[in-house]
Amino acid sequence: MLRSRIARAAIALTSLAALAACGDKEAGSAAPAAAPTVGQPSPTVSAAATPEENPEVIEAPVTPLPKPTVAKTQRRVQIYSGPSDVSLPPAPNMGRGSNIVQLNGTASADIGTYVADGRGMTLYRFDKDTAKPSKSNCNGDCAKTWPPLLIKSPGQIYPSGINPQLVGYVERADGTCQVTIAGWPVYLFSKDTKPGDIKGQGVGGTWFAINPTGGKTKPLPEVVDVPTPAAAR
Repeated sequence: MLRSRIARAAIALTSLAALAACGDKEAGSAAPAAAPTVGQPSPTVSAAATPEENPEVIEAPVTPLPKPTVAKTQRRVQIYSGPSDVSLPPAPNMGRGSNIVQLNGTASADIGTYVADGRGMTLYRFDKDTAKPSKSNCNGDCAKTWPPLLIKSPGQIYPSGINPQLVGYVERADGTCQVTIAGWPVYLFSKDTKPGDIKGQGVGGTWFAINPTGGKTKPLPEVVDVPTPAAAR
Protein backbone atom coordinates (compact mmCIF):
# COMPACT_ATOMS: atom_id res chain seq x y z
CA MET A 1 0.00 0.00 0.00
CA LEU A 2 2.90 2.34 0.81
CA ARG A 3 4.42 1.68 -2.63
CA SER A 4 1.05 2.46 -4.24
CA ARG A 5 0.78 5.80 -2.45
CA ILE A 6 4.33 6.76 -3.43
CA ALA A 7 3.62 5.87 -7.08
CA ARG A 8 0.44 7.98 -7.11
CA ALA A 9 2.32 10.95 -5.58
CA ALA A 10 5.05 10.66 -8.21
CA ILE A 11 2.47 10.69 -11.03
CA ALA A 12 0.82 13.81 -9.58
CA LEU A 13 4.16 15.65 -9.36
CA THR A 14 4.97 14.71 -12.96
CA SER A 15 1.62 16.14 -14.13
CA LEU A 16 2.27 19.44 -12.34
CA ALA A 17 5.72 19.72 -13.90
CA ALA A 18 4.24 19.18 -17.36
CA LEU A 19 1.75 22.01 -16.84
CA ALA A 20 4.61 24.33 -15.84
CA ALA A 21 6.50 23.67 -19.06
CA CYS A 22 6.18 26.05 -21.98
CA GLY A 23 4.60 23.59 -24.38
CA ASP A 24 7.26 21.98 -26.59
CA LYS A 25 7.38 18.86 -24.47
CA GLU A 26 3.70 18.63 -23.62
CA ALA A 27 1.30 16.05 -25.01
CA GLY A 28 -0.28 17.10 -28.27
CA SER A 29 -3.73 16.02 -27.08
CA ALA A 30 -3.89 18.71 -24.40
CA ALA A 31 -6.92 20.97 -24.70
CA PRO A 32 -6.18 24.44 -26.13
CA ALA A 33 -6.59 27.52 -24.01
CA ALA A 34 -10.12 28.88 -23.99
CA ALA A 35 -10.67 32.23 -25.63
CA PRO A 36 -11.92 35.02 -23.35
CA THR A 37 -15.66 35.54 -23.13
CA VAL A 38 -16.78 38.06 -25.68
CA GLY A 39 -18.80 40.97 -24.39
CA GLN A 40 -20.71 43.22 -26.75
CA PRO A 41 -20.35 46.93 -25.91
CA SER A 42 -23.53 48.86 -25.23
CA PRO A 43 -24.46 51.96 -27.25
CA THR A 44 -23.52 55.24 -25.61
CA VAL A 45 -26.56 57.21 -24.43
CA SER A 46 -26.27 60.96 -24.04
CA ALA A 47 -27.51 62.17 -20.66
CA ALA A 48 -27.83 65.75 -21.91
CA ALA A 49 -30.39 65.13 -24.63
CA THR A 50 -32.17 62.25 -26.33
CA PRO A 51 -33.57 62.00 -29.86
CA GLU A 52 -37.08 62.33 -28.37
CA GLU A 53 -36.18 65.57 -26.55
CA ASN A 54 -34.13 67.00 -29.42
CA PRO A 55 -34.68 65.58 -32.92
CA GLU A 56 -31.34 67.08 -34.05
CA VAL A 57 -29.39 64.79 -31.69
CA ILE A 58 -28.32 61.76 -33.72
CA GLU A 59 -26.65 58.87 -31.95
CA ALA A 60 -23.81 57.29 -33.90
CA PRO A 61 -24.17 53.51 -34.12
CA VAL A 62 -21.68 51.55 -32.05
CA THR A 63 -19.90 48.91 -34.10
CA PRO A 64 -18.52 46.04 -32.01
CA LEU A 65 -14.92 45.06 -32.63
CA PRO A 66 -14.63 41.93 -34.76
CA LYS A 67 -14.14 38.78 -32.77
CA PRO A 68 -10.51 37.62 -33.11
CA THR A 69 -9.91 34.15 -34.48
CA VAL A 70 -7.00 31.78 -33.91
CA ALA A 71 -4.54 32.36 -36.77
CA LYS A 72 -2.06 29.68 -35.69
CA THR A 73 -1.32 27.36 -32.80
CA GLN A 74 2.08 26.42 -31.42
CA ARG A 75 1.60 23.52 -29.00
CA ARG A 76 -0.66 24.94 -26.31
CA VAL A 77 -0.16 28.61 -27.25
CA GLN A 78 -2.75 30.21 -29.53
CA ILE A 79 -1.85 33.23 -31.66
CA TYR A 80 -4.88 35.29 -32.64
CA SER A 81 -5.69 37.27 -35.76
CA GLY A 82 -5.60 40.61 -33.98
CA PRO A 83 -6.26 42.40 -30.69
CA SER A 84 -8.81 41.01 -28.29
CA ASP A 85 -12.35 42.40 -28.45
CA VAL A 86 -12.53 42.47 -24.64
CA SER A 87 -10.31 44.20 -22.13
CA LEU A 88 -7.25 42.18 -21.15
CA PRO A 89 -5.04 42.65 -18.13
CA PRO A 90 -1.69 44.27 -18.89
CA ALA A 91 1.44 42.14 -18.96
CA PRO A 92 2.96 41.43 -15.51
CA ASN A 93 6.27 42.76 -14.29
CA MET A 94 9.31 42.14 -16.45
CA GLY A 95 10.59 38.61 -16.60
CA ARG A 96 7.64 36.90 -14.88
CA GLY A 97 5.60 35.87 -17.90
CA SER A 98 1.85 35.62 -18.42
CA ASN A 99 -0.75 33.34 -19.98
CA ILE A 100 -1.95 36.30 -22.08
CA VAL A 101 0.44 38.52 -24.04
CA GLN A 102 -0.42 41.58 -26.10
CA LEU A 103 1.80 42.88 -28.89
CA ASN A 104 1.12 46.33 -30.29
CA GLY A 105 2.66 48.06 -33.30
CA THR A 106 3.59 51.53 -32.05
CA ALA A 107 4.59 54.58 -34.09
CA SER A 108 7.63 56.66 -33.16
CA ALA A 109 8.84 59.79 -34.90
CA ASP A 110 12.40 58.98 -33.83
CA ILE A 111 12.84 55.30 -34.75
CA GLY A 112 9.79 54.37 -36.83
CA THR A 113 7.19 51.74 -35.97
CA TYR A 114 8.22 49.35 -33.22
CA VAL A 115 6.48 46.67 -31.13
CA ALA A 116 5.44 47.19 -27.50
CA ASP A 117 3.85 44.87 -24.96
CA GLY A 118 0.44 45.30 -23.31
CA ARG A 119 1.81 47.93 -20.91
CA GLY A 120 3.29 49.96 -23.75
CA MET A 121 6.85 48.93 -22.90
CA THR A 122 9.28 48.73 -25.83
CA LEU A 123 10.36 45.29 -27.04
CA TYR A 124 13.89 44.72 -28.33
CA ARG A 125 15.85 42.19 -30.37
CA PHE A 126 19.47 41.15 -29.87
CA ASP A 127 21.85 40.86 -32.82
CA LYS A 128 23.69 37.94 -31.19
CA ASP A 129 20.50 35.83 -31.18
CA THR A 130 19.41 33.85 -34.23
CA ALA A 131 16.05 33.73 -35.99
CA LYS A 132 16.59 30.63 -38.13
CA PRO A 133 16.57 28.63 -35.96
CA SER A 134 15.14 30.74 -33.16
CA LYS A 135 17.59 30.89 -30.28
CA SER A 136 18.20 33.24 -27.38
CA ASN A 137 21.81 33.85 -26.39
CA CYS A 138 20.94 36.23 -23.55
CA ASN A 139 20.96 34.33 -20.26
CA GLY A 140 22.13 34.86 -16.68
CA ASP A 141 23.09 38.47 -15.94
CA CYS A 142 22.18 39.44 -19.50
CA ALA A 143 18.58 38.34 -18.91
CA LYS A 144 18.44 40.49 -15.75
CA THR A 145 19.24 43.60 -17.77
CA TRP A 146 17.18 42.44 -20.75
CA PRO A 147 14.27 40.38 -19.35
CA PRO A 148 12.74 38.10 -22.01
CA LEU A 149 9.05 38.52 -22.79
CA LEU A 150 7.64 35.18 -21.63
CA ILE A 151 4.42 33.37 -22.50
CA LYS A 152 3.13 30.69 -20.15
CA SER A 153 1.30 27.58 -21.31
CA PRO A 154 -1.57 27.26 -22.03
CA GLY A 155 -1.40 30.77 -23.43
CA GLN A 156 -2.82 33.31 -25.84
CA ILE A 157 -0.99 36.01 -27.84
CA TYR A 158 -2.94 38.93 -29.32
CA PRO A 159 -0.94 40.91 -31.91
CA SER A 160 -2.12 44.28 -33.17
CA GLY A 161 -0.38 45.68 -36.23
CA ILE A 162 1.74 42.51 -36.55
CA ASN A 163 1.13 39.58 -38.89
CA PRO A 164 0.13 36.73 -36.53
CA GLN A 165 1.92 34.25 -38.77
CA LEU A 166 5.20 35.92 -37.73
CA VAL A 167 4.49 35.49 -34.01
CA GLY A 168 5.52 32.46 -31.97
CA TYR A 169 7.80 31.43 -29.13
CA VAL A 170 11.10 29.65 -28.51
CA GLU A 171 12.04 27.54 -25.52
CA ARG A 172 14.88 29.06 -23.51
CA ALA A 173 17.69 27.20 -21.76
CA ASP A 174 15.74 27.34 -18.47
CA GLY A 175 12.63 25.78 -20.04
CA THR A 176 10.56 28.98 -20.19
CA CYS A 177 8.99 30.20 -23.44
CA GLN A 178 10.07 33.49 -24.98
CA VAL A 179 7.86 35.31 -27.49
CA THR A 180 9.35 35.67 -30.96
CA ILE A 181 8.61 37.87 -33.97
CA ALA A 182 9.80 36.46 -37.30
CA GLY A 183 11.89 34.04 -35.26
CA TRP A 184 13.66 36.75 -33.23
CA PRO A 185 13.29 36.43 -29.42
CA VAL A 186 12.03 39.68 -27.91
CA TYR A 187 13.10 41.38 -24.69
CA LEU A 188 12.28 44.28 -22.42
CA PHE A 189 14.95 46.66 -21.06
CA SER A 190 15.32 47.04 -17.30
CA LYS A 191 16.11 50.77 -17.59
CA ASP A 192 12.89 51.55 -19.46
CA THR A 193 10.59 52.72 -16.67
CA LYS A 194 7.51 54.01 -18.47
CA PRO A 195 5.57 53.33 -21.70
CA GLY A 196 7.31 54.82 -24.71
CA ASP A 197 10.81 54.70 -23.22
CA ILE A 198 13.42 53.53 -25.75
CA LYS A 199 16.53 53.78 -23.59
CA GLY A 200 17.75 50.45 -24.90
CA GLN A 201 17.88 51.60 -28.51
CA GLY A 202 21.32 51.00 -29.97
CA VAL A 203 22.92 49.80 -26.72
CA GLY A 204 26.24 48.12 -27.51
CA GLY A 205 25.42 48.39 -31.19
CA THR A 206 23.49 45.11 -30.83
CA TRP A 207 20.15 45.96 -29.18
CA PHE A 208 17.35 47.60 -31.16
CA ALA A 209 13.60 48.01 -30.78
CA ILE A 210 12.03 45.35 -32.98
CA ASN A 211 9.70 46.34 -35.81
CA PRO A 212 6.50 44.44 -36.73
CA THR A 213 8.31 42.28 -39.29
CA GLY A 214 11.13 41.28 -36.95
CA GLY A 215 13.67 43.79 -38.28
CA LYS A 216 15.66 46.43 -36.46
CA THR A 217 14.27 49.93 -36.11
CA LYS A 218 16.48 52.83 -37.17
CA PRO A 219 19.03 54.25 -34.72
CA LEU A 220 18.14 57.29 -32.66
CA PRO A 221 19.07 60.56 -34.36
CA GLU A 222 22.39 61.97 -33.20
CA VAL A 223 22.18 64.98 -30.94
CA VAL A 224 24.21 67.78 -32.49
CA ASP A 225 25.75 70.21 -30.02
CA VAL A 226 25.34 73.63 -31.57
CA PRO A 227 27.65 76.21 -29.95
CA THR A 228 25.96 79.25 -28.51
CA PRO A 229 26.88 82.49 -30.37
CA ALA A 230 29.08 84.80 -28.33
CA ALA A 231 26.55 87.63 -28.58
CA ALA A 232 23.91 85.48 -26.86
CA ARG A 233 26.14 84.58 -23.90
